[in-house]
Amino acid sequence: MNTVNTEELIKNSDVAKIAKEGMVIYENVRSQYEPAHKGEFLAVEIESEDVYLASTSAEAVVAARKAHPDTLFMWLK
Repeated sequence: MNTVNTEELIKNSDVAKIAKEGMVIYENVRSQYEPAHKGEFLAVEIESEDVYLASTSAEAVVAARKAHPDTLFMWLK
């Protein structure tokens, strides 16, 4: 398994683009998660538009990272 250098990943990514596009994706799927999952966390991968739901931000990112190991995610509660 490859180890991702998160610092390098952040340095080489357009974080503003990830946040902006992640919010667009979230707005498109929001009705599927609210209000039933209020207080839970979503990690959004912008290229695939995959969304990962979990009880904590760490769990959401771990689930997302399993599917997309070399990607940054926009996450929100």
